[in-house]
Amino acid sequence: MEPQIITLSKNENPERGNLTYIEKDLHIPFEIKKTSWIYRVPGDIVIKGYAYKNQENFIITLSGSLDVLLDNGRDRKSFHLNAANKGLYVPAGKWIQMGNFSTNAMVIILGSTANDKDDIIREYEEFLKIKNL
Repeated sequence: MEPQIITLSKNENPERGNLTYIEKDLHIPFEIKKTSWIYRVPGDIVIKGYAYKNQENFIITLSGSLDVLLDNGRDRKSFHLNAANKGLYVPAGKWIQMGNFSTNAMVIILGSTANDKDDIIREYEEFLKIKNL
């Protein structure tokens, strides 16, 4: 499956607000094993890139917005996230870089694997080497 924006189910109620939910197999193609979130990032910061060898991710902005740049070693594609009912599916093996955070942006990242320090790649040159590029 390629990286893509996936629209989540949303129930709108003018008296009580909106409700959005995520279901395995309906919205994301993996079982959630890890949940993390990013918040209070200064707007001019670009988070240093990283990639996972095995972990798939689903990135959602709960509030505010940000840009996510995905890189497979040859091609790059940018995604702008700004809706709490839309998320970005990121398969394993993609270099991920986040930036252009709006004020008070809050981002949640759902992962397909538990924390594994051997699964994460933190240097772009190592990423290219693993991808045989």
